[in-house]
Amino acid sequence: MKVTEIINHSEKTVFSFELLPPMKGNDTSRINRTIESLIDFGPKYINITTHRDEIEFREKTDGTIERRVVRKRPGTVAIAAAIQYKYGIPVVPHILCGGFTRSETEHVLIDLNFLEIKNVLALRGDGPKGEAIFKPETQGNAHASDLVRQIVRLREGKYLDPELKNTHSLDFCIGVAGYPEKHSEAPNIEADLLFLKEKVDAGADYIVTQMFFDNSVYFAFVEKCREIGISVPIIPGIKPIALMNQLTVLPKIFKIDLPSDLVKALKKCTSDDQARQVGTEWAVFQAKELIRARVPSLHIYTYGISDNVKEIVKAVF
Repeated sequence: MKVTEIINHSEKTVFSFELLPPMKGNDTSRINRTIESLIDFGPKYINITTHRDEIEFREKTDGTIERRVVRKRPGTVAIAAAIQYKYGIPVVPHILCGGFTRSETEHVLIDLNFLEIKNVLALRGDGPKGEAIFKPETQGNAHASDLVRQIVRLREGKYLDPELKNTHSLDFCIGVAGYPEKHSEAPNIEADLLFLKEKVDAGADYIVTQMFFDNSVYFAFVEKCREIGISVPIIPGIKPIALMNQLTVLPKIFKIDLPSDLVKALKKCTSDDQARQVGTEWAVFQAKELIRARVPSLHIYTYGISDNVKEIVKAVF
């Protein structure tokens, strides 16, 4: 089923979570354990992240430096298909602008269609590590809105090659990202909301938000979206804090604020185990309040760590 169909056919809030493909050379055992620890609680769909190639510089035995292009987490399409067919749960693979040409994107979407995967999350993605400014690939999509338009054209049976005849349409449900505290590159929240509206106007079917730790930020974000004419479902994304250093790491990486009460509680922690418990309890509090507000779905950022997520979904679903 498509994510929008799942939401529309559900009388109460559903939940999803997000997984990373295994590192190159590893197997799927960790992913399977994560899914199997949560499957009894009824996740309605699972997101699978995508990772672009990275540039590494390695010193050779002769002292010279070798530039290498590596992809540390390949296999998004295969992992997504394996999960959908093994567990019978719809999957949402992520599709990126960064690191991919439009032709490569088209090929991935064709493969997903052949595998009967009907959902994608369209993201711009980040630039290569060490580069402050995002640069699209030559013949690649520069913005998530451009990527959405490419997927929508495939819905209409319009491929990159205009000479193709009797083409088959690829009917994907398209999700996009929203930033309740604005994207780090946006000049202000108003400009960022207009960028989001452009993605929705291009054909996006729903929005999933970046993590936030203050529900009032999400509610204000939804209200602002509705005021400018964004009517698609807006799915809140939450992340349980699991490590003491995330008190400073998360605000730095994601440009988000942590509420004062959460900061005070984390500063009292003397171990990661204590921080993990604080983070889990905070996420339970967030989830319960969001469900009372009848959000359409709850997206939990797991990154392969499932024991704290299990505590959360056990407490609220």
